[in-house]
Amino acid sequence: MSKFNALEYLGLSFNPDGSLNRGYVTPKTEPNPEPSSGNPTVSKDITINPETETWVRLFRPTKLPSNDNNVARLPIFIYFHNGGWLFHSPADIGVHKACEQLATDIPSIVVSVAYRPAPENRLPAQYYDARDAVVWVREQMANEAEGEQWLREYGDPSRCYLYGHDCGGNIVFNAAVMVAEVDLEPLRIAGVIMNQPMFSGERRTGSELRFATDQVLPLPVLDMMWSLALPKETDRDHRYSNPVVGGPHLDMVKKLGKCLVIGYGGDIMVDRQQELVTMLAKRGVQVEARFDPVGFHNIDMVDRARANAVINIIREFIS
Repeated sequence: MSKFNALEYLGLSFNPDGSLNRGYVTPKTEPNPEPSSGNPTVSKDITINPETETWVRLFRPTKLPSNDNNVARLPIFIYFHNGGWLFHSPADIGVHKACEQLATDIPSIVVSVAYRPAPENRLPAQYYDARDAVVWVREQMANEAEGEQWLREYGDPSRCYLYGHDCGGNIVFNAAVMVAEVDLEPLRIAGVIMNQPMFSGERRTGSELRFATDQVLPLPVLDMMWSLALPKETDRDHRYSNPVVGGPHLDMVKKLGKCLVIGYGGDIMVDRQQELVTMLAKRGVQVEARFDPVGFHNIDMVDRARANAVINIIREFIS
């Protein structure tokens, strides 16, 4: 029997320079900065750090709610997509549609961040990209004369949420810790949302063993993703992947605002996610856990009903 090859499973191979050749390229879509028939949002791409080539896709709903004929201020979501550190960007159709729904159904202003992929850029590069995105939003809100119009005119700086899916959930956790003591006035991080966040560790959990041969995310693939994302010569008990382990970072965790963790019983990482919730609660963080016993990793990316359920959970969390 041939040995399972995690790289081949994902259609990956290494180039001579150590970068990844990604054999499977997901469909992309362009932003639509002008209102068009049947499109519930407008969107545009903006470079926020030319040195790292970090950019964002900004979304706002075409129908803006109003109070007494004045446009109501909308919550701001700084969004970090899924992809296991290796795949996707805000231009991927699946990510674009998820942000469209978030902008339309909440409604909200969404800042979808194109952080640098691994292994070309290993952690903590993605956390620094997230910090850059938060600081960029803060600068737009503070600059009344030249700040980005959609944020300045329609965003509510007191209701800014960091929202991450999969590895994006890991990013928002670490980014929130990173900016906890940074003066972001007039921006305020009102909450951190982790949708099926990606965490790991050297000790195998029950869910990792139960779903080791999962068709969506088998255990060897998960291990391989971490081997390509973590700093070299570290293991999965590094605090970037296993924040439950002891260390000075735990003193910063208590500075987090309220957190929401969403998970599914059929996710190979569900035990890790529940361990995170327990750690946050023990550290005095106001954390809400919403775990559905039925469902697999990324089910809300392929099941419209689950996507709607996630939106409803988020709407309750921010209300």
